[in-house]
Amino acid sequence: QLQASGGGLVQPGGSLRLSCAASGSIFSIAFMDWYRQAPEKERELVARITRGGVTVYADSVKGRFTISRDNAKTTLDLQMNSLKSEDTAVYYCHYMTIGLVNYWGNGTQVTVSS
Repeated sequence: QLQASGGGLVQPGGSLRLSCAASGSIFSIAFMDWYRQAPEKERELVARITRGGVTVYADSVKGRFTISRDNAKTTLDLQMNSLKSEDTAVYYCHYMTIGLVNYWGNGTQVTVSS
């Protein structure tokens, strides 16, 4: 029900913007996240924005990535700047409702390489 887009190949130091949209109505979203999973590594939280607009970032992306949502609070974006090779991963969006229902998007591949 979530569709992620915007991944691709970019050189180190470059930028990408990921987007996540819901194909149907999702109500009472508690928070919205971006996770990523690199080859042979566990999935990790990259950034989160809560219902109240509080944002949280992994230390590895602070100052480089910005999470945001639209006013209707159903579309989620991740602006990624100053990309590094270690940012290479499949990125997933995730929504959690107040009723503890999880929604996961398809993954979108981000590759940072010269």
